[in-house]
Amino acid sequence: MVDLHNCKILMEELGACVIIPTYNNETSLAVVIKNVLAYCNNVIVVNDGSTDNTLSIIESFSTVQIISYKQNVGKGWALRKAFEYAIGKGYKYAITIDSDGQHFAEDLPTFIDKLLVEKNAIIIGARNMNQASVPGGSSFGNKFSNFWFKLETGITSPDTQSGYRLYPLEALKNMKFITRKYEFEIEVLVRAAWSGISIISVPVTVYYAPKEVRISHFRPYKDFFRIGVLNSILVLITFLYIKPRNLLRSIFIKKNFKQTLKEHLKNPHHSILLKAISVAFGVFMGIIPIWGFQLMAAIFLAILFKLNKPLVIIAANISVPPMIPLIIFASYKTGALWMGKNAVQLQFSNALTVNSIKNNLQQYIYGSITLAIVAALFFGIITFILLKLFKKKERSGS
Repeated sequence: MVDLHNCKILMEELGACVIIPTYNNETSLAVVIKNVLAYCNNVIVVNDGSTDNTLSIIESFSTVQIISYKQNVGKGWALRKAFEYAIGKGYKYAITIDSDGQHFAEDLPTFIDKLLVEKNAIIIGARNMNQASVPGGSSFGNKFSNFWFKLETGITSPDTQSGYRLYPLEALKNMKFITRKYEFEIEVLVRAAWSGISIISVPVTVYYAPKEVRISHFRPYKDFFRIGVLNSILVLITFLYIKPRNLLRSIFIKKNFKQTLKEHLKNPHHSILLKAISVAFGVFMGIIPIWGFQLMAAIFLAILFKLNKPLVIIAANISVPPMIPLIIFASYKTGALWMGKNAVQLQFSNALTVNSIKNNLQQYIYGSITLAIVAALFFGIITFILLKLFKKKERSGS
């Protein structure tokens, strides 16, 4: 365990600083700064437009680095400005601690202990939210936040609302954030997780002052609304982009394409019927006339209907560029069966593209949907039969 003296030394060696964002916390700020200075020489205090005696309190500490502006913007903005400043000063890591006295500087060595083994992670100081002094609203808000965070990232975290955190600045410096208030602490966690930064926790002590003297700038209705809007946006991005992106990476980057196909055709957790339906659905989505959105729609629906996602993606690649002229030509020929005397006749060539369909969109749409259904049924049935035969062969061989 890192002690007080070694904490200062290690924070210097690691290039770590402590950031204290503050807004009208004159009653607790001085004690917080004094306690933090006992563990770290590199302290940055952000005065987020305070209207009380905050600035003069900060200035009374000669070694503290100050960021100050007159207009109150929000905690997220204060942290963003502090990160920019810290990166400019060459710091590699920043520990953020609230100025209301809720957190204890004595827990700083705990973050350094964890940092020594986890260099590329956001380390959250997880509070014990079950103690009697924790306000009911804070406990509910934390559980609410944890639920959305897991939905957006797949990561279980005990305290996503804690402001006591260690950030790897190098990993965050190229990110462009959009939020300015309390919801920033959600945005930064989710986007960091999406970019591959680990999100881990260490236990910390927490103190909640009695209700009559407690100072909080969190506005329940406005700030919960902001957080709710942000989470709605993040969930949409998760299911429309992040999950499909991660799935594609797992198939086409991390593993050999043929190996992936073989693994998922043999997947013992999925029935033969489900695998055949997945192939059929992939082929259907690869042919229907929604060019540019076929793969994205296929992945989203495969997740929604709990199909074998890699098989859906592989089958949807029936519409790879070399196959597009053939699919369009076959769609037109199939559509001609519906159009009768009004059918348009095309000649097959490599020059046949999506732009060619403009002359008779109706024939193409009818034909492509019909072709998609027929091809889906064909490949689904073939897949089902082949998998049945392979399974029967394996049983006879054993």
